[in-house]
Amino acid sequence: MPIDHAVVSAPEWEQARLRLLEKEKALTRLRDELSRERRALPWERVDKTYVFDGPSGRETLADLFDGRSQLVVYYFMFPPEWDNGCKSCSWWADNFERNVVHLAHRDVTLAAVSHAPLAKLDAFRQRMGWTFKWVSGADGEFSRDYRASSRPETNASGEVIYNFVPTLCVFYRDADGGIYHTYSCYARGVEMLNAGYHYLDLVPKGRDEAGLSFPMAWLRHRDGYGER
Repeated sequence: MPIDHAVVSAPEWEQARLRLLEKEKALTRLRDELSRERRALPWERVDKTYVFDGPSGRETLADLFDGRSQLVVYYFMFPPEWDNGCKSCSWWADNFERNVVHLAHRDVTLAAVSHAPLAKLDAFRQRMGWTFKWVSGADGEFSRDYRASSRPETNASGEVIYNFVPTLCVFYRDADGGIYHTYSCYARGVEMLNAGYHYLDLVPKGRDEAGLSFPMAWLRHRDGYGER
């Protein structure tokens, strides 16, 4: 069934498009300004030693930089008791997977951290065809300190500032080895990584999630949709 929508002549369409273009340009300028302010945020020194279980054995946060000065860490929801990674986090991973090599050539390493044991992460990564580094932070210290998870007793006490998934954290490592936390974003703030949602925002039906039980109820793992 066609969408009930205004249909106009080519000149009328062009005038409407130009009116919208002015707003799009304003948004682009505002986004550039916001990005400058984001980069200008004060930094937080990382004094704690975080250790992860990775492909090469035990790895520290410093090791995750892989010789580069900038590190982006995506907290991927995959609890130890699960057999598969979170569907929404998997969609985000599908979106950033092929950017890893490009980021590496701009002095940026991208890695994912989850609570599940490394064997489960490796099996799921191979199933999905991903190549990015994915490490296990099974002790949960890293994810708790950067607000991606929390202990039940902390939740009960009301001490949690915020605890959102998905979570993205950015770090910088200087020439002397000092590590700094420069930025974090959560929940819908991480949508900037997801090209898929940006495509959906362009098409007539948009995200088309209003009638669902929750916004991403339609989502499946990339090998779970069947034929279309």
